[in-house]
Amino acid sequence: MAYSNFKPIIWSKKIQHDLDKFMVFKDMCNTKFQGEVGRGKTVRIVGIQKPTVGTYVPGTSIGTPGTPNDNYLDLVVDQYKFTNFMVDDVDDAQAHVDIMEHLMRGSASALAEEADSYIASTVAADASIATEGMVGSSTQIASAGAAKAAIDAALVKLWEKGVKTGKDTTIVVSPWFYSEFKNDLTEILTNNVEMVNRGIFGMYNGIPVKMSNNVYNDGTDDYLFIAQKDAVAYASGIEEVEPYRPEGLFSDAVKVLHTYGVKVVRPEQIYILKVHA
Repeated sequence: MAYSNFKPIIWSKKIQHDLDKFMVFKDMCNTKFQGEVGRGKTVRIVGIQKPTVGTYVPGTSIGTPGTPNDNYLDLVVDQYKFTNFMVDDVDDAQAHVDIMEHLMRGSASALAEEADSYIASTVAADASIATEGMVGSSTQIASAGAAKAAIDAALVKLWEKGVKTGKDTTIVVSPWFYSEFKNDLTEILTNNVEMVNRGIFGMYNGIPVKMSNNVYNDGTDDYLFIAQKDAVAYASGIEEVEPYRPEGLFSDAVKVLHTYGVKVVRPEQIYILKVHA
């Protein structure tokens, strides 16, 4: 790969596309703010709460209208992760494959792992979810029946909050929990390569079930999520893709900067199961 022929805009889109493919927790998030990210930026999300419903008495004033702009949360883009790698000219000349292509995909995978883990830990630590009563107590899962019972109890909590579960909802579990729960899935998708690459292994009550190695663990419990898509906002972007020639070396190198932020915006629409084997 010649430095002069490097096309950063094309690579930047490629990295973002590959990065999104590798992520599991991103699919449970609202990503409509993707185009508004940047280093140090804050995305103000307006109208978090629903409007108040009043009773109209004919012939009387309904009062002053509400001001949605007073209801907002700030999603701060405060995570900056990078990769920095090079390919020696000799190795590149002797290779039978496109080394840089493989390294770029590896870069996307590594950045995706970091971002996925950050989403999981940020949601797990959010106090507003506990305030809504949407965090379960530590529970041992020693059988398939116990796994199903834990998921069913979590769904009841969401339904009681008025959450309409379906394809806009996501269940994210860890590998060991999935091994207990898989026989209760109403639809198995393990033969669908595209779905499996996105972490989706089946459906339960019409909800996609995803598996991830990046679930948060507090030292005792894994924190598994059932969440509506509007519950968590996630914004990210590949801020920089910069090719360069390292001083004193016969190599091509690339630096990649990934910026992102996460915010729980509707804590009543997410339930956290704290489980251990």
